[in-house]
Amino acid sequence: MTNTKGKRRGTRYMFSRPFRKHGVVPLATYMRIYKKGDIVDIKGMGTVQKGMPHKCYHGKTGRVYNVTQHAVGIIVNKQVTENKRPGLWKKKKKERKKVDLFGK
Repeated sequence: MTNTKGKRRGTRYMFSRPFRKHGVVPLATYMRIYKKGDIVDIKGMGTVQKGMPHKCYHGKTGRVYNVTQHAVGIIVNKQVTENKRPGLWKKKKKERKKVDLFGK
């Protein structure tokens, strides 16, 4: 067989949902509020095809720079083909817990 060169090549396990997590995405994922400056982790979700990030951004951490109704713009430190700012749908991210460095 020939080597395929699609956009989702090699993502069989990367975008798959965990055991007992298949089906509809919870509403809390859609209702989460993002603000400029928030630090988020990019995570591809195979159940929703629209707005899926490229596989090279999966697992990367970035900072929110733009918020719209349906998507969030994120600045990622990894640059891929002159694009450092992938636009992602709101359900494609999980918020990272802010770490208190001074232990108040």
